[in-house]
Amino acid sequence: MERADIAIIGTGPAGVSAALTATIRNKKVLLLGSALLSEKLAKAHEINNYPGFPKASGAKLAEVLGQHLDSLGIAITEKRINTVYAMGDWFALQAGEEMLEASSVILATGVLAGKPLPGENELLGRGVSYCATCDAPLYRGKRALVIGYSPREEAEAAFLSEVCAEVIYIPVYSAETHLPDKVRVVCEKVSGIAEENGVRTVSTDKGKYETDGVFVLREAVAPGQLVPGLETEGAHVCVNRKMETSIPGIFACGDITGTPYQYIKAAGEGNVAALSAVSYLDKSKRV
Repeated sequence: MERADIAIIGTGPAGVSAALTATIRNKKVLLLGSALLSEKLAKAHEINNYPGFPKASGAKLAEVLGQHLDSLGIAITEKRINTVYAMGDWFALQAGEEMLEASSVILATGVLAGKPLPGENELLGRGVSYCATCDAPLYRGKRALVIGYSPREEAEAAFLSEVCAEVIYIPVYSAETHLPDKVRVVCEKVSGIAEENGVRTVSTDKGKYETDGVFVLREAVAPGQLVPGLETEGAHVCVNRKMETSIPGIFACGDITGTPYQYIKAAGEGNVAALSAVSYLDKSKRV
């Protein structure tokens, strides 16, 4: 894939706004996220402070945002980005086994709801992973346990079942699961992850499960884990008024930058982040 000028991670109002502005400024945009845009937005019953859309439902606003993207020929690439690496004057974005390239990045992933599971951060990279397609080969013929936060994660559990000797899937949602018979579904509440004598264990409200690898699959990854070395404050990315982060060439907008969590605020920040990214790219070319 050709290197993009700006990779935008997230398809809520912030990401869409950034993509529209960057495209109008003649930049090659790679918009990464869901074709359905934002699940959070789609579920909003009524929005009263988005100019031009009085008492609009979230579903209606999402529909209009999608139409605006289509009018400018902006496609959405449905790939989950696991890590963003600074490579000097460009960035590598890991999407499973694939590496995408961009000259700048805008983070519009939203805020990660809830806290990490006990033991999750401590064992990250040592038996805990956020990407099944990336790390599945490490567990060929072994045991894997998947903690899935949405039905979307079932595809990765199914993929693991083709590689691993045993796969346990714990859904953190109420919807019915649709998985191969090889995947054992356990509907219990996870309380923590630990390592005992070289064996990883996942504790629930009903017992313990031993496994070789644990895959924690959420819609979003904590920003400090998504971008190594990024300055954060809790669940949020630290930015200035230009939406610049601590890493030159990376910008952030929307809920990921902190409260208030408002759609109009997110859209405004997306516009600023895109303009800042455009300015960054233009200065880089002159240098």
